[in-house]
Amino acid sequence: MSGNRRSLDAYSSETKSLALCLFEFMAKAVGAKPEALLGIFEEQPRGLRMTYYPPCLQSDKVMGISPHSDVVGLTLLLQVNDVQGLQIKKDGKWLSVDAPNGAFIVNIGDTLEILSNGKFRSVEHRAVINPNKERISAALFHYPSENMVISPLPEFVKDGKVKYRSISYLDFMKQIFTQQLDGKNRVEVLKLDQ
Repeated sequence: MSGNRRSLDAYSSETKSLALCLFEFMAKAVGAKPEALLGIFEEQPRGLRMTYYPPCLQSDKVMGISPHSDVVGLTLLLQVNDVQGLQIKKDGKWLSVDAPNGAFIVNIGDTLEILSNGKFRSVEHRAVINPNKERISAALFHYPSENMVISPLPEFVKDGKVKYRSISYLDFMKQIFTQQLDGKNRVEVLKLDQ
């Protein structure tokens, strides 16, 4: 086995352990049993996307990645070099995320928002370009089973009010390829009137 393969396998194993700890802590934080989320994500696939953003002198006229929320449960994002570029939307304003070198940024995805009945909210984010320096990021996505129907879990519906419609995960994923990235539109259409 090559050194690169060993490194990637070790990285994958360690980040999986981190994600499972996060799922466990989040379930406990809202009074649910840890298995509520662990059982959904523990033995499921993960995806890794490395992204290279070249510098652009007209960075105010281009976008690295359009505003969107991730369709997954959790995303662990590592900025490989020290160039910032991630922004999140809060209260209608875009805020830059100043991540310490080597730190993971944890993004809640749409699937976790639905499963938790809105107790955890997915984050709308985008990537902007630096005018002078390249940026490299590594995003590790944690998916549920492709055969799963995602809907609020009973452990997260303590008040009896379900806030999201159910949808098969495959149908939810298909929206990525049939719709333009546009904020949190994929999860917003699943909200029930309250």
